[in-house]
Amino acid sequence: MSDLTDLTIAEASKALSSKEISSLELTQAHLEAIGSANTALNAFVLTADEQAIEMAKASDARLTKGEGGVLEGIPIGVKDLFCTRGVRTTACSNILDGFTPTYESRVTANLWDAGAVMLGKLSCDEFAMGSSTETSCFGPCINPWRRSGTADKLVPGGSSGGSSTAVAARLCLAATATDTGGSIRQPAALTGTVGLKPTYGRCSRWGIVAFASSLDQAGPITRSVTDAAIMLSAMAGYDRRDTTSVDLPVPDYCAGLDEGIKGLKVGIPAEYRVEGMGAEVDALWQQGIEWAKQAGAEIREVSLPHTKYALPAYYIVAPAEASSNLARYDGVRYGLRVPGSDVIEMYQNTRAAGFGSEVKRRVLIGTYVLSAGYYDAYYLKAQKVRALIKRDFDRAFEDVDVLLTPTTPSPAFALGEKSGDPVEMYLNDILTVTVNMAGLPAVSIPAGLSGEGTPLGLQLIANAFDETTLLRAARALEEAAGPQPAPENWWSTTP
Repeated sequence: MSDLTDLTIAEASKALSSKEISSLELTQAHLEAIGSANTALNAFVLTADEQAIEMAKASDARLTKGEGGVLEGIPIGVKDLFCTRGVRTTACSNILDGFTPTYESRVTANLWDAGAVMLGKLSCDEFAMGSSTETSCFGPCINPWRRSGTADKLVPGGSSGGSSTAVAARLCLAATATDTGGSIRQPAALTGTVGLKPTYGRCSRWGIVAFASSLDQAGPITRSVTDAAIMLSAMAGYDRRDTTSVDLPVPDYCAGLDEGIKGLKVGIPAEYRVEGMGAEVDALWQQGIEWAKQAGAEIREVSLPHTKYALPAYYIVAPAEASSNLARYDGVRYGLRVPGSDVIEMYQNTRAAGFGSEVKRRVLIGTYVLSAGYYDAYYLKAQKVRALIKRDFDRAFEDVDVLLTPTTPSPAFALGEKSGDPVEMYLNDILTVTVNMAGLPAVSIPAGLSGEGTPLGLQLIANAFDETTLLRAARALEEAAGPQPAPENWWSTTP
């Protein structure tokens, strides 16, 4: 048996079922790893040690009776955007300081029903607004990877950087995450993990702190495609409390994983060769195309002509919805309250003190594009562009089964390297936002290392609710890429 924290979900589940290990042992090993690493990595903003131990003991009891669920006894981390009953949830914002939900998000409830064990809450950008976790009120999370020959602190991507760091650094077997414009796939690519963004409506948004309601979607970050399929099987499902939840049966995502990519048509969109993309990223993309060919896939060039408008349209739609969603944080009902001479001043003081600069920036942009005289010029036009982007994908999927692209235009960057330039930071999502605008499923898989010795990812995109084909293709490319290295353990406080 390898180190308990090095196991995948599939391996750990097998060991738990055969009684080689117990959930309590597995959970304690991860809690010890968190205790050793979190000072350096800042991945967990809250650990739930006592609750985790109790959940692990309950899992062991069920396993003894042969009643275990698909994730029975598996310790996972939860992005601090998912409401967890009795456990502080802040969206990494001062404005939700001390907020402890009295209810459970549907996604996490599904995971606990499947037997998963909660280790704690994971860092993210404030209200999921960011690409590096540098906007978190708890301070930035640190990527467990380092550039060769340097000790530069690298970002783990965002907004789900805490989730990707915790999985890459072996602090949990998997983590929940959310993706509004690439916030699962981009951090997965920068940390050498697997990030799966399901179709919009596949996982319930109920109980997840909202950023942009028509774009947000929950998904897993794991260390293998198989583990991503297992997690999605538990996370997905219809929820009548979420009006955007789709009432469709949840397939067995693991069933066809090993069918291979032979016979599938893989589309290569020319428009994803964007300005500023690194030569090594393009080279990896070409390698991915070659892997698909060798595995028996048919490669076809496709065109997504409105891709170039996706990023500007996204940064109209997302801030507009954010400005509406964040209007509820006023100091009246929950979270931070900063007194004033009257209720208006109290609102102003609370929001000024509670929101960080990036959140304020997006609220201001969103309020502007929704204001009288600008709604038609900006928001309505962006929604029309969004419809054209979706039409491009619809046409492409008439000819191909999946699309293959890079996930990010460059590898992980250092803290502070881009945070001073919002536009430069927004460009990190240039290869991922189209998927959210169209509501499609996509996955990033680790496929190689940059010249700096840091991970690079390849992205696969499929048609709506065709996660089965998406995961099958991802598994084939994962196999072609071969085992990927883990980051060197420089962060541990124990020998």
